[in-house]
Amino acid sequence: MMVRRVSCGMWLGAAMMCCVAGAAAVDKLGEMQARFDHEKNPVRRAKLLEKLGDAEFDEARRAFKANDLSTVGMVLEKYRDNVRLALEGLKKKRTDAQKDSNGYRQLEIHVRRGIREADEIILRVPEEYQPPLQIVRRDLDVMDRELIHMLFLHRDERPAGPKAPEATTSSQHPAGPPEDQR
Repeated sequence: MMVRRVSCGMWLGAAMMCCVAGAAAVDKLGEMQARFDHEKNPVRRAKLLEKLGDAEFDEARRAFKANDLSTVGMVLEKYRDNVRLALEGLKKKRTDAQKDSNGYRQLEIHVRRGIREADEIILRVPEEYQPPLQIVRRDLDVMDRELIHMLFLHRDERPAGPKAPEATTSSQHPAGPPEDQR
Protein backbone atom coordinates (compact mmCIF):
# COMPACT_ATOMS: atom_id res chain seq x y z
CA MET A 1 0.00 0.00 0.00
CA MET A 2 2.84 2.35 0.84
CA VAL A 3 4.49 1.71 -2.53
CA ARG A 4 1.31 2.70 -4.37
CA ARG A 5 1.04 5.97 -2.47
CA VAL A 6 4.64 6.87 -3.18
CA SER A 7 4.30 5.85 -6.82
CA CYS A 8 1.05 7.78 -7.21
CA GLY A 9 2.60 10.79 -5.51
CA MET A 10 5.58 10.67 -7.84
CA TRP A 11 3.33 10.55 -10.92
CA LEU A 12 1.20 13.39 -9.61
CA GLY A 13 4.31 15.47 -8.91
CA ALA A 14 5.71 14.76 -12.37
CA ALA A 15 2.40 15.75 -13.98
CA MET A 16 2.33 19.01 -12.01
CA MET A 17 5.91 19.79 -13.05
CA CYS A 18 4.98 19.23 -16.71
CA CYS A 19 2.00 21.59 -16.36
CA VAL A 20 4.18 24.23 -14.70
CA ALA A 21 6.85 23.80 -17.38
CA GLY A 22 4.20 24.08 -20.09
CA ALA A 23 2.77 27.23 -18.53
CA ALA A 24 6.26 28.73 -18.21
CA ALA A 25 6.94 27.93 -21.87
CA VAL A 26 3.69 29.61 -22.93
CA ASP A 27 4.62 32.69 -20.85
CA LYS A 28 8.07 32.73 -22.43
CA LEU A 29 6.52 32.38 -25.88
CA GLY A 30 4.13 35.27 -25.17
CA GLU A 31 7.00 37.44 -23.96
CA MET A 32 9.08 36.65 -27.03
CA GLN A 33 6.09 37.34 -29.30
CA ALA A 34 5.58 40.73 -27.63
CA ARG A 35 9.26 41.62 -28.18
CA PHE A 36 8.98 40.55 -31.82
CA ASP A 37 5.80 42.59 -32.34
CA HIS A 38 7.28 45.75 -30.83
CA GLU A 39 10.63 45.57 -32.62
CA LYS A 40 10.89 48.26 -35.31
CA ASN A 41 14.29 47.35 -36.81
CA PRO A 42 13.65 44.70 -39.49
CA VAL A 43 17.08 43.06 -39.08
CA ARG A 44 16.67 42.68 -35.33
CA ARG A 45 13.12 41.43 -35.94
CA ALA A 46 14.43 38.76 -38.33
CA LYS A 47 17.03 37.74 -35.76
CA LEU A 48 14.38 37.64 -33.01
CA LEU A 49 12.37 35.30 -35.22
CA GLU A 50 15.09 32.67 -34.83
CA LYS A 51 14.47 32.37 -31.08
CA LEU A 52 10.74 32.94 -31.36
CA GLY A 53 10.43 30.33 -34.12
CA ASP A 54 12.37 27.78 -32.06
CA ALA A 55 10.01 28.40 -29.14
CA GLU A 56 7.01 28.06 -31.47
CA PHE A 57 8.33 24.75 -32.78
CA ASP A 58 8.79 23.53 -29.20
CA GLU A 59 5.21 24.55 -28.42
CA ALA A 60 3.92 22.77 -31.53
CA ARG A 61 5.79 19.59 -30.55
CA ARG A 62 4.42 19.81 -27.00
CA ALA A 63 0.88 20.29 -28.32
CA PHE A 64 1.33 17.37 -30.70
CA LYS A 65 2.44 15.10 -27.87
CA ALA A 66 -0.64 16.20 -25.93
CA ASN A 67 -2.75 15.37 -29.03
CA ASP A 68 -3.90 19.01 -29.25
CA LEU A 69 -3.76 19.21 -33.04
CA SER A 70 -5.71 22.45 -33.35
CA THR A 71 -3.05 24.19 -31.25
CA VAL A 72 -0.37 22.71 -33.50
CA GLY A 73 -2.07 24.30 -36.50
CA MET A 74 -2.50 27.66 -34.76
CA VAL A 75 1.15 27.75 -33.68
CA LEU A 76 2.40 26.98 -37.19
CA GLU A 77 0.05 29.58 -38.68
CA LYS A 78 1.39 32.16 -36.22
CA TYR A 79 4.94 31.22 -37.22
CA ARG A 80 4.06 31.72 -40.91
CA ASP A 81 2.52 35.11 -40.11
CA ASN A 82 5.64 36.12 -38.18
CA VAL A 83 7.85 35.10 -41.11
CA ARG A 84 5.70 37.12 -43.48
CA LEU A 85 5.90 40.15 -41.18
CA ALA A 86 9.70 39.88 -40.91
CA LEU A 87 10.10 39.46 -44.67
CA GLU A 88 7.89 42.44 -45.48
CA GLY A 89 9.85 44.58 -43.02
CA LEU A 90 13.14 43.59 -44.61
CA LYS A 91 11.85 44.28 -48.11
CA LYS A 92 10.66 47.75 -47.12
CA LYS A 93 13.82 48.73 -45.30
CA ARG A 94 16.58 46.92 -47.19
CA THR A 95 15.77 46.58 -50.83
CA ASP A 96 19.01 44.93 -52.00
CA ALA A 97 19.52 41.65 -50.17
CA GLN A 98 22.73 40.89 -52.06
CA LYS A 99 24.56 44.00 -50.91
CA ASP A 100 23.33 43.84 -47.32
CA SER A 101 22.14 40.32 -46.57
CA ASN A 102 22.05 40.71 -42.79
CA GLY A 103 18.61 39.59 -41.69
CA TYR A 104 17.76 37.96 -45.01
CA ARG A 105 20.22 35.10 -44.43
CA GLN A 106 18.97 34.38 -40.92
CA LEU A 107 15.37 34.50 -42.06
CA GLU A 108 15.96 32.18 -45.02
CA ILE A 109 17.78 29.61 -42.88
CA HIS A 110 15.02 29.61 -40.29
CA VAL A 111 12.24 29.43 -42.87
CA ARG A 112 13.91 26.35 -44.34
CA ARG A 113 13.89 24.84 -40.85
CA GLY A 114 10.23 25.79 -40.51
CA ILE A 115 9.46 23.92 -43.73
CA ARG A 116 11.15 20.80 -42.34
CA GLU A 117 9.19 21.11 -39.08
CA ALA A 118 5.92 21.49 -41.00
CA ASP A 119 6.76 18.48 -43.18
CA GLU A 120 7.47 16.38 -40.12
CA ILE A 121 4.18 17.34 -38.47
CA ILE A 122 2.16 16.85 -41.66
CA LEU A 123 3.45 13.30 -41.96
CA ARG A 124 2.34 12.47 -38.42
CA VAL A 125 -1.12 14.06 -38.15
CA PRO A 126 -4.36 12.45 -39.31
CA GLU A 127 -5.55 13.36 -42.82
CA GLU A 128 -8.35 15.68 -41.67
CA TYR A 129 -5.77 17.99 -40.01
CA GLN A 130 -3.37 18.05 -42.96
CA PRO A 131 -4.94 20.62 -45.37
CA PRO A 132 -4.39 23.73 -43.21
CA LEU A 133 -0.89 22.57 -42.36
CA GLN A 134 -0.16 22.01 -46.05
CA ILE A 135 -1.27 25.58 -46.77
CA VAL A 136 1.15 26.86 -44.11
CA ARG A 137 3.92 24.72 -45.57
CA ARG A 138 3.21 25.99 -49.11
CA ASP A 139 3.26 29.62 -47.89
CA LEU A 140 6.60 29.03 -46.16
CA ASP A 141 7.98 27.48 -49.33
CA VAL A 142 6.89 30.50 -51.40
CA MET A 143 8.57 32.87 -48.96
CA ASP A 144 11.72 30.72 -48.90
CA ARG A 145 11.94 30.80 -52.71
CA GLU A 146 11.46 34.57 -52.64
CA LEU A 147 14.27 34.93 -50.10
CA ILE A 148 16.60 32.75 -52.16
CA HIS A 149 15.76 34.74 -55.28
CA MET A 150 16.45 38.01 -53.48
CA LEU A 151 19.74 36.75 -52.06
CA PHE A 152 21.21 35.08 -55.11
CA LEU A 153 19.69 36.40 -58.33
CA HIS A 154 20.99 39.72 -59.61
CA ARG A 155 18.42 42.31 -60.54
CA ASP A 156 19.74 42.69 -64.08
CA GLU A 157 19.57 38.92 -64.64
CA ARG A 158 16.40 37.30 -65.81
CA PRO A 159 15.65 33.66 -65.31
CA ALA A 160 16.75 31.69 -68.34
CA GLY A 161 13.80 30.80 -70.50
CA PRO A 162 13.72 28.35 -73.36
CA LYS A 163 16.37 29.14 -75.88
CA ALA A 164 15.40 30.03 -79.42
CA PRO A 165 16.51 27.45 -81.97
CA GLU A 166 19.67 28.49 -83.69
CA ALA A 167 19.69 29.05 -87.44
CA THR A 168 21.25 26.17 -89.26
CA THR A 169 24.26 26.90 -91.39
CA SER A 170 25.60 25.04 -94.34
CA SER A 171 28.43 23.64 -92.23
CA GLN A 172 25.89 21.76 -90.12
CA HIS A 173 24.48 19.81 -93.10
CA PRO A 174 26.23 16.68 -94.31
CA ALA A 175 28.21 17.02 -97.51
CA GLY A 176 26.73 15.76 -100.75
CA PRO A 177 23.31 15.83 -102.35
CA PRO A 178 20.15 15.20 -100.36
CA GLU A 179 19.14 11.56 -99.99
CA ASP A 180 16.19 11.78 -102.41
CA GLN A 181 18.49 12.85 -105.25
CA ARG A 182 20.93 9.95 -104.91
